[in-house]
Amino acid sequence: MLAYLFPGQGAQSEGFLHRLPQRACVDATLNEASQVLGLDVLTLDTHDALRSTVAVQIALVVAGVATVRALASEQLQARFNAGLSVGAYAAAVSCGALAFDDALRMVRRRAQLMEAAYPSGYGLAAVSGLNEAQIEQLALTHEHDGYTRVYVGNVNALRQIVIAGADDALEAFIERALANGARKATRLAVGVPSHCELLAPAADELLAYAATVPFHVPHSTYVGNRGGRPLYTADAIREDLALNMRYTVRWFDALTAMHEMGARVFVEAPPGQVLTDIARESFPETPALAASATGFDALAATIRRRLDAIA
Repeated sequence: MLAYLFPGQGAQSEGFLHRLPQRACVDATLNEASQVLGLDVLTLDTHDALRSTVAVQIALVVAGVATVRALASEQLQARFNAGLSVGAYAAAVSCGALAFDDALRMVRRRAQLMEAAYPSGYGLAAVSGLNEAQIEQLALTHEHDGYTRVYVGNVNALRQIVIAGADDALEAFIERALANGARKATRLAVGVPSHCELLAPAADELLAYAATVPFHVPHSTYVGNRGGRPLYTADAIREDLALNMRYTVRWFDALTAMHEMGARVFVEAPPGQVLTDIARESFPETPALAASATGFDALAATIRRRLDAIA
């Protein structure tokens, strides 16, 4: 069975919306997004535009939904849908739980709240080679030594952890992690402290907004961020989307859940391939494909071939 993976903030690259498949359904998706938002979405992937949390988050969701629609035009549909952070909104559209126009408006509100809460001085860092317990212990020591607290934001793999916090605390934590056995530690291109208690007030505001947005029972499986487990009701998906900025993203658990439920081909929506690499490392026997790494025709053919091989 096919699983779609939708990346979060940090995966963006200049011009990525312009590299989407040349398909009528993709053009229609871009036009629809532009009409809903009252702007040309193709202006959101410039170097300058991508400095904005609002532009990045909207553009990532547009790219994800456009890719889903392009694959649907080739009679390819996912049984499982999961998105990391803002990618979860594209997953919700893909599974039918949320209309595209409502997703765009909610993502814009989400990004505005996050950006307003922390317009500068905060962000994320990725640490590879240490597990969550080791990171948590280092974070406690870090705080004891006088630094502002840092938080576990994402558990992307067993030894690939994203932390959130203030810039100076993150920079010092990177040095601490490397000195304590981390294989790699680096800042991410994200300007807000996602997925921690620092965003609790913003999450509460978004939850109130989400109460006005219609959600639906999904027609395929949606796997949530906070628990890394499938969610089957409209209300559960609404809450997961609204509150995921506040809680740790359990991406490895989500990936594991999909694999345990029968996912045998993973496909990552543009623009990156970080989620593809994580899937390959975590489940090397299961094909994982990055849509941005190959031409669309070749991608569709490869997906069919992989699915046929396990039928």
